[in-house]
Amino acid sequence: MEQISGGHLVGKYLKEVEKVGTVFGISGGHIEAILDSFTEYGIRAIDVRHEQAAVMMAHAWSIYTGKPGVCLVTAGPGFTNSLTGLANAYLDNAPVVVLCGRHPLKDDLKGALQEMNQIDMAKPITKWAATCYDTKRIPEYLAMAFRHALTGRPGPVFLELPPDYLNKKIPAEEVSMPVRPARRYRTCPDEQELRQAAELINNAKKPAFIGGNGLGISGCGAELEKFINKSSIPFILMNSGRGELPDKHPLSLWDVGNMGLLVALSQADVVVAAGIRFNWLLQSGAVIPPHVKVIHLDIEPTEVDRNRFADVGLVGDAALVLEKLTFMINDADHTGWAEELRAVSMPFIEAELRQREISSQPIHPIRLVAQIQKAVGEDALYVIDGGDTSYFGLTGFSSREKAGVIGSASGLFGCLGTGIPFGIAAKLARPDKKVLVLNGDGSFGFNAMEFDTMVRHNIPVVVVINNDMAWGMIKHGQELSLGADRLQWSELGERHYEKMVEGLGGYGEFVTKDEEIIPAIGRAFASGKPACVNVMTDPTVTSPATLLFAESLKVE
Repeated sequence: MEQISGGHLVGKYLKEVEKVGTVFGISGGHIEAILDSFTEYGIRAIDVRHEQAAVMMAHAWSIYTGKPGVCLVTAGPGFTNSLTGLANAYLDNAPVVVLCGRHPLKDDLKGALQEMNQIDMAKPITKWAATCYDTKRIPEYLAMAFRHALTGRPGPVFLELPPDYLNKKIPAEEVSMPVRPARRYRTCPDEQELRQAAELINNAKKPAFIGGNGLGISGCGAELEKFINKSSIPFILMNSGRGELPDKHPLSLWDVGNMGLLVALSQADVVVAAGIRFNWLLQSGAVIPPHVKVIHLDIEPTEVDRNRFADVGLVGDAALVLEKLTFMINDADHTGWAEELRAVSMPFIEAELRQREISSQPIHPIRLVAQIQKAVGEDALYVIDGGDTSYFGLTGFSSREKAGVIGSASGLFGCLGTGIPFGIAAKLARPDKKVLVLNGDGSFGFNAMEFDTMVRHNIPVVVVINNDMAWGMIKHGQELSLGADRLQWSELGERHYEKMVEGLGGYGEFVTKDEEIIPAIGRAFASGKPACVNVMTDPTVTSPATLLFAESLKVE
């Protein structure tokens, strides 16, 4: 009679039912039976240098593939190291399946190695968390994990697997492998609510559309394009929703960046918000004046009236709702309104646009972004990680790709350190595309050792460091609030990070002059290796994002 271990049931289910081909993580004795299943079932195992990076890679995998990302961590410190990535995925609504080892159940309360209550730590930052207590039920628990990760508003899930049951062998015929249902559950609002929304849109003189993660999760590019083209509403897409329509679409406001967004939301008479939360990035909805009519579309009912009451709330899947709305709205022409928005916004960013075209010494960060864009083009994936760095990258980069421009500051967690892990996952998911990570020198340090992961697995991502020798956003914030003579914990100094990358087997260059930027990036990509271009930039430059953040911390 054929026997199968609990660990091999994990690999068998992942490969045969969920069609998982890649898993991220770090090895550990408690999970070695699962690791062996990856060999048995041909699953690509990307072993990293820190568990937070593994969860971040699984998070990004879900963005770039539209499928759940899977990571595997061991008990105790392996678990606790994963918590930052887990919290970031939770606040970003990313469908990540975290499989975790634990101490043996037979050793409960004996002071076993790495014995701790992992489940209660995971519960507040997951959609679902459970422990499997039966080898035969491992596939059933895995099926539950994937269902919870994907159903409704997605999010990370946590499944704890004790080694007692992973190492146990049982007759294969005793295990029933769940079948993944082909059906997809999609919710949609009542027709009356859809008609109310359509009426507001049809009567609007100055409508604006803002979309976020929900659009990316829904994968509604085709439906969104039909809706925008028929309604002619000026729009801006953020977070992982960016790229569902190209940044260069005639009605996209990304050519005037964040200022275009603020002007549109403040001067519109109707705002359609789709798959985006009114959180701190939108001043909890306060950027939209009280008299503006709001149509809020979200798959999660509790988000619809959160922070800003919606005149019409549409609870449902973005693709389905936009498809139905498109049939109900009239053909319109708001191109004049879009041009008006650009005209009003342009004076606020003219200096920044000029700075992109002017060589400077030291190098201005927005000039660095512009030169990277010239060198790499729009047929690429850009990942940005840092404080001030995120502002310059998110406003300066442009891509034709889905989730083509994404940054650490885009998320609710504002989690630094995501850049390199996201870049790795982007390249693994889309090997045909150039992937460039723009890192601040501070944020670079969180997961810099993942260059070793890139070298070992031959993942040629290019990382450009915007090196202002400081935690720039913190430093300039302290200058504003405390004074330049009272800085604490904000300065880093000149460091040759590219030498570290060379030591790990990658390619490195150090850049101090404007004319060196584009050739250095070209050589980095041509090397075919994981590469670091360390660019020294003007340490005195403060982004508008820092000014707004410092202002928000003032006590009234």
